Amino acid sequence: MTPEQYVQQKTAASGSSFYYAFLFLPAPRRAAITAFYAFCREVDDVVDETSDTQVAATKLGWWHKEVLQSFAGQPSHPVMRALMPHTQAFGIEARHLLAVLEGCQMDLQQTRYLDFANLRQYCHLVAGVVGEVAANIFGRESEATLQYAHRLGLAMQLTNIIRDVGDDARRGRIYLPVAELQRFDVKAHEILKRDNPWGYSERFQALMRFQAERAHQCFDEAMALLPAAERSAQRPGLMMAQIYRRLLREIEAGDFQVLHQRISLTPLRKLGIAILTHVRGR
Repeated sequence: MTPEQYVQQKTAASGSSFYYAFLFLPAPRRAAITAFYAFCREVDDVVDETSDTQVAATKLGWWHKEVLQSFAGQPSHPVMRALMPHTQAFGIEARHLLAVLEGCQMDLQQTRYLDFANLRQYCHLVAGVVGEVAANIFGRESEATLQYAHRLGLAMQLTNIIRDVGDDARRGRIYLPVAELQRFDVKAHEILKRDNPWGYSERFQALMRFQAERAHQCFDEAMALLPAAERSAQRPGLMMAQIYRRLLREIEAGDFQVLHQRISLTPLRKLGIAILTHVRGR
């Protein structure tokens, strides 16, 4: 299996919304974003699929060395071998990949975030930086588009957090800020014990509505930041935004039943949204 086949398989197998947006890109850009996304999946899987935090930390340490070694001209992992030919053309730097690794490291070191400012820093590393790299690959030209990419990354990560409350609880993590849990009088144990009869209380519903409203605000702000002249180039990002926002609305319509299940859109619906966004250009 070639490095290019490896990253293609890794990306397709993830079932991510990103995959459907990549389909509409020209071959060189599609190859670059596929390899970069495969890197993100690799390091994220280290955290999510390794139960021993020490082992996970060791693996992330290996990836840190692999990134530095790759940018020094000696990639060894198939993902880095697939990515490195595209780094210069699309402005992908070692600092971008190291920031993503730093965000993954945060997952090993903490399971709570005191307030939104702390959570936002985490989102910057695991989503904002990813949005920046993606926008560069799609063809970013202006500083405003960079701001759009970071705000869109935040909106999408906040949507992920809302969707994954139950999944994260199974791993002992709560990304909803402690200050906001306290504001809405939601106890951590009500989330961690997902079969708790108080799990879907009115307090929890109010907390989640607050989270959703903030995510929607970030989506709106991102769209307002994107210059009209760059909408065509950034169309894959707009596809992802539409898919994620549809998911967020479905979660809202279902009264935030996210503790016992992981709500998702079918592959056919994701593809349909991507095609419609591609045709409409927004």
